[in-house]
Amino acid sequence: MEAVVEHVATIGVFDGVHLGHRFVLSRTASEARRRNMRALAVTFDRSPRQEAVLTPLSEKVALLRQAGADDVEVLTFTEELRSLTARQFMQWLRDRHRVRVLLTGYDNRFGHDRKETFADYQTYGRELGMDVIGLQADGDASSSGIRRLLLAGDVEEAARMLGRCYSISGSVEHGRHIGTGMGFPTANISPEEPRQLLPAHGAYAVRAYIDDDSEPHPAMMNIGHRPTFDGSDTTIEVHLLRHDCNLYGHRLTIEFIHWLRGEQHFASVDELRQQLQRDAEASLSLYLT
Repeated sequence: MEAVVEHVATIGVFDGVHLGHRFVLSRTASEARRRNMRALAVTFDRSPRQEAVLTPLSEKVALLRQAGADDVEVLTFTEELRSLTARQFMQWLRDRHRVRVLLTGYDNRFGHDRKETFADYQTYGRELGMDVIGLQADGDASSSGIRRLLLAGDVEEAARMLGRCYSISGSVEHGRHIGTGMGFPTANISPEEPRQLLPAHGAYAVRAYIDDDSEPHPAMMNIGHRPTFDGSDTTIEVHLLRHDCNLYGHRLTIEFIHWLRGEQHFASVDELRQQLQRDAEASLSLYLT
């Protein structure tokens, strides 16, 4: 006879899976081990606010597991789901996943009636045979705070809140080859997740990973409109400093290390070339430190 699996669960959008999220997941995993149960993270395929995301869904699921979740349930925001009350949602958790313990922040709200309080959740839990445990937020990390930092170009402070460097992944596509003509060939990145938030326009020192290679390459990246060349579309261009192989069709993962400068218009191509040389030297120095 197959053993019945019971869960200790936590719920959230978990965009970014930052240090605050990891604290919650760690507590969930510890409580699950203490009770000889499995840790379950219940998350959603997107934010109900339709904002830009910090982590693509596949990456978020992987990070949730790394942070302690034995199982991950990804829910789609349907009208049916939106219409559930908090009590109905908790009953669904109990019936579908045999959730016996629910860990949630005191100010976390779920269900269509956001006026309900943590005390209400505890009352529903007692009625459903579910322990509801409140967690106090640990540290200052928040998804909204990380978004603000990235939009300001502060990738280092964002990395502190995330507990890792912010990153984007995408395939390399053909561009206009402007950088090649200046001695700085670039890989044009098409992000895998079109909704992923891009940091502020400008130049960055970054680390680049090719396909599934675990060895990073020092690189510099520019996000912007290429104002020196009257660009209009936003482009993501990466120049690998110690790599000269053809990257077309490959997948790159880019980790942001440091914001070098804002987007600029240069009076001449030669002036731009000189600045790119300075950017390259600064990026290599940051990579080696």
